[in-house]
Amino acid sequence: MPVPNSKVSSLHVAPLSICLALALALGGACDAGDAGGTEGSSTTASTSDGSSGAGDTTGDVDTGDEDDVLDLPATPYDYASPELPAHFLSPPVRQLDNTPADNPITDHGATLGRVLFYDTALSRNGTVACATCHQQVHGFSDPTQFSEGFEGGLTGRNSMALAESRWYATGRFFWDERAATLEEQVLGPIQNEVEMGLTLTELVERVEERAYYRELFVAAFGDDAVTTDRIARALAQFVRAMASYRSRYDVGLAQAGSIRAEFANFTAEENLGKQLFLQPRTSCVACHLGGPPPPPPPNGDFANQAIFLPLEPLNNGLDAGPVEDDNGVGDVSGDPADDGRFKSSSLRNIAVTGPYMHDGRFATLEEVIDHYDSGVQPHPNLDPRLRGPDQQPRRMNLTPAEKSALVAFLGTLTDEALLTDPKFSDPFVR
Repeated sequence: MPVPNSKVSSLHVAPLSICLALALALGGACDAGDAGGTEGSSTTASTSDGSSGAGDTTGDVDTGDEDDVLDLPATPYDYASPELPAHFLSPPVRQLDNTPADNPITDHGATLGRVLFYDTALSRNGTVACATCHQQVHGFSDPTQFSEGFEGGLTGRNSMALAESRWYATGRFFWDERAATLEEQVLGPIQNEVEMGLTLTELVERVEERAYYRELFVAAFGDDAVTTDRIARALAQFVRAMASYRSRYDVGLAQAGSIRAEFANFTAEENLGKQLFLQPRTSCVACHLGGPPPPPPPNGDFANQAIFLPLEPLNNGLDAGPVEDDNGVGDVSGDPADDGRFKSSSLRNIAVTGPYMHDGRFATLEEVIDHYDSGVQPHPNLDPRLRGPDQQPRRMNLTPAEKSALVAFLGTLTDEALLTDPKFSDPFVR
């Protein structure tokens, strides 16, 4: 029988069938794509200068629910070796993998990361976790424009979806790419004074106090020593394990052999949307199926047909020039040429990860497509792929039917298996 967390002396392990029945796909709050909250201001915990934003701890207490129960399968889930389809195993896609040699994904390491990801004890008052802002059912994003922190404060940016984080070659994270690695990034929201509000010292103390972590650390690292480095490594392993590869698109590609072919499992509208996505007229594919140069020959296959993720931060013409509150990479680098450039999320599961853009300004995919069709602004740093021959923002001139077809195609990238997979769900029974 499950035992309350506050009373266990060792890790409770339930049979797999019980675990699957009790695991909850509950949202909880580590902004693993964006420190959010007070980004760009002096109160941000994870800033470009690395300063801490957590405040005075006097009088603060952990009010976590003493009736919480942790259930895990007797044999850990397979995180290290998922059965990826062939289009994920090509050399060009393998080259995008940012997994460091000293922190490979392991079953036990990702299991520890899963518990940390969902544990509300990692916040100041025990009310939010990493998963609060990155909810599994929403593709590990937040359906609200700005996420709510432990005291009800709002983040300064929309929470990024996490799927395919492993395949961003530079390894940099946050919308403004201020974190050099995922291991660095995952600690930022925990320290942010709006999001979770702990210092790293307090983080270690919180984890050390909970008996259920002892065997998890032993299994993952060989002993029960708790360090910020180990916490970061485990969280990064869990996030990198969030591979999205079981969508209708993936099934269709496996059957057809080429992204350019008609997919038998698509509707006519979805195939039209795919065709539009690949055409120079829209140039969607130029950014969202990034791969090594040179570009494919006319009607040739793309080196990358798996990772729908730009290879670098881009300026997509949301604004006509620099703005006062958030210029993305430019605010970190100090280089005006970087103003308006932001990291992107993968298009995987895009139909369930709205609202969209770093500030969540677009509520629907229809609004996003309207922007690229006729709303791109002439920012000085606008990406060249969004300019026409006259160097002005390109206009696609899509018909209503073509816009609907693009939305339909993007819907085929939804990976229902990932959104319901128990190995990525909440291991706590609240």
